[in-house]
Amino acid sequence: MSIALKSNVNLDIRSVEKVAKSVLPMICFREGSLPLPDVSNTSLKELVSLSNSSFEGAQILQNSEQCYPVPRNMTMKLTNEQISATVLYFGLFNGVGPTRTQSKMIVRGPSYSFAANITVEGCATSTMLGQYCNQTVEQLSCGLSRNNSGNGSASGFFNQSMVSCRNNFETSCLGDEEIMIYTLEILRIAEFLTISAENVRLRPLSSTGNVSGIDLICYARYGAMPSTTVHDYSGKLNTSPLVVNSPKVGQWYISILALNVSKVIGGSLSNVSKVCYSLELQELECPMGKAGPNCLFERYMLQTVLRKESTPFESYFLPYGEEVMFDAANFLLEPVLSNYSFGGVDTWTYFILDIPRGAAGGNLHIRLMSDRKINYEVYVRNGGLPSLVDWDFYYVNKSSSSHGSMFFVLYSSSEEKVDFYMLYVKEGVWNIALRHLNNTSGTSNGQTTMSISLERCPKRCSYHGDCRSALDASGLTSYSFCACDRNHGGVDCSIEIVSHQGHIWQSIALIASNGAAVLPAFWALRQKAFAEWVVYTVSGISSGLYHACDVGTWCALPFGVLQFFDFWLSFLAVVSTFVYLTTIGEVYKRAIHTVVTILTALMAITKATRSSNIILVMAIGALALLVGWLIEFSTKYRSLSFSMDLCSNTLESVWHVTIYTSSFFFLCSKVNTINSGNEGPSDGNYRLTGQDSLSRGS
Repeated sequence: MSIALKSNVNLDIRSVEKVAKSVLPMICFREGSLPLPDVSNTSLKELVSLSNSSFEGAQILQNSEQCYPVPRNMTMKLTNEQISATVLYFGLFNGVGPTRTQSKMIVRGPSYSFAANITVEGCATSTMLGQYCNQTVEQLSCGLSRNNSGNGSASGFFNQSMVSCRNNFETSCLGDEEIMIYTLEILRIAEFLTISAENVRLRPLSSTGNVSGIDLICYARYGAMPSTTVHDYSGKLNTSPLVVNSPKVGQWYISILALNVSKVIGGSLSNVSKVCYSLELQELECPMGKAGPNCLFERYMLQTVLRKESTPFESYFLPYGEEVMFDAANFLLEPVLSNYSFGGVDTWTYFILDIPRGAAGGNLHIRLMSDRKINYEVYVRNGGLPSLVDWDFYYVNKSSSSHGSMFFVLYSSSEEKVDFYMLYVKEGVWNIALRHLNNTSGTSNGQTTMSISLERCPKRCSYHGDCRSALDASGLTSYSFCACDRNHGGVDCSIEIVSHQGHIWQSIALIASNGAAVLPAFWALRQKAFAEWVVYTVSGISSGLYHACDVGTWCALPFGVLQFFDFWLSFLAVVSTFVYLTTIGEVYKRAIHTVVTILTALMAITKATRSSNIILVMAIGALALLVGWLIEFSTKYRSLSFSMDLCSNTLESVWHVTIYTSSFFFLCSKVNTINSGNEGPSDGNYRLTGQDSLSRGS
């Protein structure tokens, strides 16, 4: 499997401890169920050895309760020696921890983009595995051999069944540092699995050397191919058999590695000689209804009862034969407990239930209640029987439990009540074991009830949030999460971030701050800017009503309507101030206001809370101011141009009139002079009379 992840995260891995957890982008991996982010100091310190360009896949997947900061580039290649044949979930988290959401108005923070490419390749046949599909895998042939009396005669059970498995060929031979892979499927719950090598010898038989000096090492792993570095169990078969107590149900892979063959044989035959052996596995299975050491204790398969009128996969579990009642998830423990006690040995009782495919996003809730002191320890394991040394989750007392795991939440721990959740349980078979401590002092008779249920949100989000359901990206798994209120956080909303009194004071301050709109409204009223006065006044009122609804005080209208009005009127108030600064006519102002109203309404109805709206509103206001100035300037320019033209025409008329008048007076004086010298007409002279006219240009 290859995973390539690219993001725009600019994070220095070496200084990751200095980054606030609330803004730390994380990537988490988990097999079989959905992950939860872990930001423990231990996991952060382990990141120093990781580079910013690649991760070791085995290191990531070995610990399912570890998460890692998202790098800018991550490439990861895993072989089938590093991953199991199961469902692998990985999640990306933008900030972790019980951060506070002040309101549902704005969830502000850094955002990251990423692109992932995942490629899964497999071998053509199941008999060939390995990184290059060149490793032969041999399927062991198994069969029921005989009944085994074992060491359980004290209990009276002698009908345990022994399943024997062998390699298909009589012997298998390996050279120095050669490896052979075998596979075995365990179908039922077994008490133990024994792996041994019989008839170990050299080939050819003429080879000299002591076979006891050869190391025949066995590696066993559940669900994936084992290697020298990644395995569940290991041992030297030439020294003693390898015993796996309470093996998980499913596919097991076993590898045999031969060492020191050449060293023991020596000589020229070392490169052709091999060590041969016969592999034998024995699987001890308990009879139906029995489990534990020597199959002494009771085992119950629980039936699944779906809850009525609930979300998918919500159910509770009861032993078969119990009366099924509506939402009656409790059953009495005393009638079903194992009654065997021999030599002061503590008794165990086992319950088996199944988590179906797609329900990995649910939470397993276990509760014990008694009218006396509870004298039980609880051990839980996925796939196999739990014990004192092999478990996934456990509870002993208030101070001893799986509280270190992020998937374990303990709510109540007292002498009469135990209440805990296992978050996002893996799909498959789960085994719950009750260890009844042997109390020699004796106790009074009492009743203890047990409740086992699969629920969506733990503790119903502690009644401080809403439980919401969703599907993962593949659409195959339904998971739930808590949407907490403004005062609480955490995976179950149980962490109080802001006190009730602090929330009240913050709400009063937030709502009362909108009274600042009185100042611009009063100023606009004094300036007789009635349109601006209406905008400022209504904007302040709508903002106060919106924030009152936002903090949960009172909603006069639906939240979406109040949010639209608040942002729209706020945008409009800013732009109206810019428009008011211009001195253009009302006709142009009305046109600009109409355009601005449409634009701000579109901004308020589509992503009103985005930060870029601040820049857009200022830009629109500045543009409106610029347009107003341009209109004002163009108007004054036209007025100036008209005045200049009028002045030019007037001067020209005055000049002509002056010319006309001067000519008139000149002609008149000329005529008068002529008339005064000669009273009669004379050739070459003219006399002006009242009937004559002086044309233009004469």
